[in-house]
Parts: sequence; C-alpha cells; structure tokens
Amino acid sequence: MTFTLGMPLVVESALFALAVIVLLAGIIRPTPRGYAAEEAPEGPAGSAVGWVTLLGLLAIFGLTFLATEGTSILRGAFVQDGLAIFAKQLFIASAALSVLGSLTIRHDAFTRRTSEYHFALVASLLGMSVLASSRELVLLFVAFELMSLPLFLLTGFLKRDAVAPEAALKFFLVGTASSAVIVYGMSFVYGVAGSTSFDAIPAAMAGGHPLMMLGMTLLLAGLGFKIAAFPFHMWAPDTYEAASTPFVAWLSVAPKAAGFVAIIRLFVEGVGQAALIWIPALSVLAGMTIVTGNFMAIPQQNIKRMLAYSGVAHIGYILVGLAALSSSGVGMMLFYLVAYMFGNMGAFLVVEAVSQSEQSNDINAYRGLARRSPLLALAMLIFLLSLGGIPFVAGFWAKLYVFWAAIERGLYGLVFLGAVLTVVALYYYLQVARQMYIEAPARPDPVTIPTPLIAAIVACLIGVIGMGVYPGPWVTMVMRIADTLLLP
Repeated sequence: MTFTLGMPLVVESALFALAVIVLLAGIIRPTPRGYAAEEAPEGPAGSAVGWVTLLGLLAIFGLTFLATEGTSILRGAFVQDGLAIFAKQLFIASAALSVLGSLTIRHDAFTRRTSEYHFALVASLLGMSVLASSRELVLLFVAFELMSLPLFLLTGFLKRDAVAPEAALKFFLVGTASSAVIVYGMSFVYGVAGSTSFDAIPAAMAGGHPLMMLGMTLLLAGLGFKIAAFPFHMWAPDTYEAASTPFVAWLSVAPKAAGFVAIIRLFVEGVGQAALIWIPALSVLAGMTIVTGNFMAIPQQNIKRMLAYSGVAHIGYILVGLAALSSSGVGMMLFYLVAYMFGNMGAFLVVEAVSQSEQSNDINAYRGLARRSPLLALAMLIFLLSLGGIPFVAGFWAKLYVFWAAIERGLYGLVFLGAVLTVVALYYYLQVARQMYIEAPARPDPVTIPTPLIAAIVACLIGVIGMGVYPGPWVTMVMRIADTLLLP
C-alpha cells in the first residue's frame, strides 16, 4: 500500500513551520555581538541553525514524493499537479544544496545573523512553492512578491561590503519595475477576461481583443525580468558579483525556474492552442538572449560575472524549448532546468571553495588548480563541460533535446544560431580550464575545502554525471508532466 498526502498545502505548511522554527532560534538565543568571524561561538543562532534548516529542507523534500497529484483548493486557484510537485522538488533540492554550501561561510554577518539569512531563504522558498501551484492571477502575483522580497534582502546581506548595498538596490529597483509591469498586464487580462482565473484566459485570447494581447505582452515582459532574459538581464551580473556565492548558486537557478513555471502556467497551460501566435516573439527573445549572454561573457575576468552572463545564455536555450510550444518542448525545458541546476550550482560551489582559499573571484585565481587540487579542478571541468553541452554529461542532452523540439516545430534558424553560439560558449568555459590545467600555480599548497562544501559539490557531480549517462528516467518523468498540458 502506497502512503500519500492528499492535503494540497502540506509542503507550504511544512515550509512555513520551518521558517518559524528558524526565526525563533535566532530570537531565543542570538549570537553575542562583538566577536570576530573566526571567534564567534557556534550555537542555535550559529551553524546549528543552518543544520536545522538543511535537515528541515530534506524532510520537506521527502514530503513532496508523498503529495497526491490532481488535488486543488480555492476553486482551482491552487493546484497540486505534476508540474507543481516537480517545481517544488527542484526549488527545495536547490535550496538544500545552497544551505549545505553556506554552512562553511565564516563572514561576520553570517555568524551574527545566520537565523535571519535562513529565515529569508525559507520565506522566499515558500513563495516559490505557492507560485508553482498558482492558477489565478492575484495568487500568482502575491507568490511572486513573497518570493522576491527576501531575495533583495539576501543580495545585500553582506551590507558592510562595498558592492552589496548597491547591487541589492539595483536588484530591488528592477524587481519593483518588473512587478509593476506584471500587475499592469494582469489588469488588462482581467479587464478583458472578466476573471482572474487562468481558466478564463483561453476564451479571451480566442476573441483576439487587442487589450488582451497587450496584457499578455506585458506579463511576458515582466516575467522576462524574473528569468533575466534579454533585454531584462541587466541586474544579474552585479547581483551575482556582490552576493554570497552559495546564495548566488541558488539565485541563479530557483527564481528563474519559478519564472519559467509561471510562463508555462500562463502561456502554455493557460492560453492553450492560441499560444501558437507567440512562437515568433518567443523565438526572437530566445535568440537575442543567447547572443547577448554568450558574447557578454567572453570579456569577463570575474568568474561570477562570467557565470552570470553564461546563465543569461542558458535562459535563452531554455526559451528555445518554450518557443517550440509543444509537449516535447515544454518537457525538455523541465529537463534543462534540472541539468542546469546541477551544473550551474556545482560551478558556483567550486567558485566558493576557491574564493575561500584565494580570497578572489578572478579567473586568474584558478591558475594551476589541477596541480594543487586535481579533484576540485576535475569537478569544475565537468561542470563547465556540462554548461557547454559536451557529451556525455547532463548539459549535452539538455541542449540536444531543446534543439530537437525546436526542429520538430520547424525553427531551423533558431537551432542553427543556438548551435553556433554553443561553440562560442565553449571558448570562455575553456579559458577557465586553461587556467586550471595549463597555467602554473601561484603557490603550491592545495585548496582546503570544508566537508559540507565537498558534500554539496559531490551531490552536483552525481547529478550531472548521472543525468548524462542515464537520461532516460528524467525524460520519461518530464514528458509525463508535459503531456498533461494538452499541447500538440
């Protein structure tokens, strides 16, 4: 007999309870002020809060496998379907990897305010979880705001650093503008459809009302900010450079995945067959995002900024699957998101390991890494090859599958552009590999890596290699989800 949980809000309730526990831990026993980072005592407000958060996330991740598909509440505004469960598993898994990586941070802000950090992260995760199940405009907007506001705080968490407040302010201003655009678009959709339910969108789209088209266009533009697609990507490089690297590893994956889930809900599941009129616009958006991300990554000397622009390019590749507007396209988008999670988070976690040792995020800091720490260099190489789409790791199948879905739709020019720029991407990824394997090290001593960070990197390696060697089960899972969206 299989045990399942039929309550649609079980994951959200567990995340809320975890957030309260983490917050109370910091209130009841705060870390004494006046300690240097290396001297601060460990306790419930120290690293123990991180471990509690991690164990709580792992337990909630297990709950997602017991959730019953097909349930809903609030007259269908909140659903627990295959797409929602998949998205929640992706959000929680990526958050757990980020928390595991952050356990090794010894910055004074983390030492004194670690409960605030983990509370904000879990609160944002709660917003993502609600968003994944939203099928109503107001609930979707509220979920986006619950997700976004803690991200602004976490970006500027190291507030005494020179660049963190500025980056957080830029992120906040761009995020506020995107929220305004989204809610403005929603007002047009509601005005034409007469309802905030997604079920009213297909009939309104079928009528061809110009205000409906304007509203959906504004929604797409606002969501473009959330996923850092061109030309709404300007916040990503500064934010990635300023924020703590384990948080950036999560920021680079989870909020963007949440944005794509919202796009799927609105433009695929919500609009239905009428969505085909968006193929030209989505194709142009995908192509421009790929071009901008790859070419802007080439001159970067800071590896976090390079990975930020690389992430913009990967958003473009995911948009290739969306532009196909087919079951296979949507399914391969979901496959790509998982592959990107393992590859990109793994690369950022290696960056954190090197940064803790070298106190630098310059690409030159990786000189001779293969001689100093060969296993760490090999891990970074595998992550970069996955991001570059080299056989046979997860990123290879991700790119191949979205290209195949686009070919089935006849988008040959977009596929050709994406394939050519994959070669361009390899140039800047292999620049890092050249530093690691060809350049002489500045000093001979190995890079010291804390055990939790090693565990997080190994988990990402298992994901990248496992999906690359045996992608079949993942493809079956995502296609089952995509087929429920009733696309051609």
